[in-house]
Amino acid sequence: MMGTKVRSFSPLPRDVSLEELVPKDHFYRRLESEIDLSFVRDLVAPLYAGGGRPSVDPVVFFKLQLVMFFEDLRSERQLMRVVADRLSLRWYLGYDLHESLPDHSSLTRIRERYGLEVFRGFFDRIVEMCVEAGLVWGEDLFVDSTTVRANAAKAALVPRFAAQEHVDALFDGGSAGDDAGDTRVATDAALPGADDADLRARNAAKEDFISSAGRYGTKSRTPNPKKISDHVVNRTDPDACLVGQLKGTARMGYKAHYVVDGGRARVILTALVTKADVKDNQPMLDLVWHTTFRWKLRPHHVTGDSVYGTIPNVKALEQAGIRAYMPVIDYTWGKRALFRKDDFAYEPERDVYRCPAGEVLRNTGARKKLRLTRYVADPEVCNSCPLKSRCTEGKSGRAVNRNFDEEYFEKVKGYYGLEAYKKAMRKRKVWIEPMFAEAKQWHGVDRVRLRTLEKVNTEVLVTAAGQNIKRLLSCGGLGPGKPAQVAALRPPGRPRLLRFRYCPATHSRVSQHAARNGTATRISTATSRPPCSEPLRNRRVNSS
Repeated sequence: MMGTKVRSFSPLPRDVSLEELVPKDHFYRRLESEIDLSFVRDLVAPLYAGGGRPSVDPVVFFKLQLVMFFEDLRSERQLMRVVADRLSLRWYLGYDLHESLPDHSSLTRIRERYGLEVFRGFFDRIVEMCVEAGLVWGEDLFVDSTTVRANAAKAALVPRFAAQEHVDALFDGGSAGDDAGDTRVATDAALPGADDADLRARNAAKEDFISSAGRYGTKSRTPNPKKISDHVVNRTDPDACLVGQLKGTARMGYKAHYVVDGGRARVILTALVTKADVKDNQPMLDLVWHTTFRWKLRPHHVTGDSVYGTIPNVKALEQAGIRAYMPVIDYTWGKRALFRKDDFAYEPERDVYRCPAGEVLRNTGARKKLRLTRYVADPEVCNSCPLKSRCTEGKSGRAVNRNFDEEYFEKVKGYYGLEAYKKAMRKRKVWIEPMFAEAKQWHGVDRVRLRTLEKVNTEVLVTAAGQNIKRLLSCGGLGPGKPAQVAALRPPGRPRLLRFRYCPATHSRVSQHAARNGTATRISTATSRPPCSEPLRNRRVNSS
């Protein structure tokens, strides 16, 4: 007989406890037991007054930020709606069934009051937990960036001069009334002195991309004709820049940068958001120095793609004793199939270049502002050369430029044949690039929800901290969690086949090689997965 469910609800008794309703193996129970967030109270204590009405617990606020990360929610309003009807989330936050939850507007005000430094401190403490758990290796670092869409539309773009005139008119209109009622008198003690000016100059010299929230080096005195952001501005998000116009997919966006540890857990050590028109290689050194000094690391090498292989980056890393595993940029390579600079041999004894035909390119002088020396071939010899069609289209002889720091480029090019370099290039594809894919596909970073550079930085820092928490809970410092990661660590060629036999002492399978050497470790027969647990997003979370 077909049954019919009658909708009938009785009032819940007051003695019902969430401890009984939330399953013992629930994900948020494990998150509460293993990740202690009580440190945030000390982090934000200077921002609170000694008296007054009690605020929302800072621990609750940051727990809500993690819930928004794990549940992939787009707003505080949506977050509180989900928390209101989820028993597991109420239990995680510490709110009983009959207890009122914080209002969504309070979360927005708290986030704005905390500011970027508090969120960076929260991210740093999560990284410290990873260091204490032994998940950070520190021998190699991976640097990469990705473009994320901004919460703004192209239709809101206006000429920058028009927006500036509008802002100036608003402030000029209200300045007369404000000044009329101002009776304050300046004193000599309040005026900046020579010591203050020196202090400001020193502080300005120390500014970098990290301390300026990604704004360092983005302000220019004169507009660049080729830089779109110098001529137009978005009314919705003034910091968002137009990207993708060359690919036909123009949109407003930002650029997110990660520095990922080369250990098996792939811990994110530094995260930063800059404007989308900032080149990838510009903040690289600031990211690397911040990572090494903040976490007291001495990496053997830093790995990045060819965008990072500029002379300033390569020179700074090599002078610091860190190998630059990145393809260097060839500034002479064009679209046509002409000889590249690498096809010319440099003879340091004579300070000349020799072309593929064996002719000499002589030094014609140095350009100190450009920090390069120019070498030019004899035009008569060059024009009569049978290889001229593959070398140059000009009639004044082939020219080659040599940078003052060219020896660092040559040193990095010498790494290309090393197996360690090839391994780092393979490893980069499965170590840092999937971190961006994870953040975009599962945690909403494909299109950020906040606006302005400082707020977008806070959003990406929470996302990076959440990704590190996932590794704290799932990896535990064991082996690579993906077959692609295992393949990246193995040199190309014949795969190595392991033979296993049963070990009575451990009731498990061990490799014959390990058994002969007395280094047998237990290998579970219950699953064919690698030792690292599966990502949290693949687990089934009870929606109590």
